[in-house]
Amino acid sequence: MQQLSALLAGEHQSITIMANTSALVNQVVSQLNWVGFYLYDHDKDDLFLGPFQGNVACMHIKPGHGVCGTAAQHRHMVNVEDVSRFPGYISCDADAQSELVVPLVKDGKLIGVFDIDAPVKGRFDDDLTKFLIDVAAIVVKSID
Repeated sequence: MQQLSALLAGEHQSITIMANTSALVNQVVSQLNWVGFYLYDHDKDDLFLGPFQGNVACMHIKPGHGVCGTAAQHRHMVNVEDVSRFPGYISCDADAQSELVVPLVKDGKLIGVFDIDAPVKGRFDDDLTKFLIDVAAIVVKSID
C-alpha cells in the first residue's frame, strides 16, 4: 500500500492514476492475467474500457451484465472463484478462470470498476481480496 500511495502522491488525473495502479498491481501480484478499470459513462449508462494491463479486452459492458456490470449495478464487490459458473459471464479473455471486481464509488456516484482476472480458479483469497479492495479505495481517494 505504501508503494501505491507514494506512486500516486499529488496526482489527481484519473487516467494516470488508473494506468499506474494497473501496472503496479500487475507487477506485484502473481497469477493474474488482467488488471484494469472500466469507467462509467452516466449519460450512456455504460462501462467503457479504461487503463489496463493484459490481453485485449471488451470495450463496453452494460451495468447488470457479466461480473463487472453486476458489481457496478449493485455497487458491491463480486468475487467469482470459477467464472464458468457465473450466470451471464462475459468472456473477454479465454484465459480467465476467476475474477474479482470492486466498484469505484466517490461521493455516492459510480466512477467505474476495478477488474482483476486470474488464470486459475479461486485465486482471490481473503488476504488478496482485502488488498485489492484497499487498492481501489486509494484510487478513489486520489481522484478529483
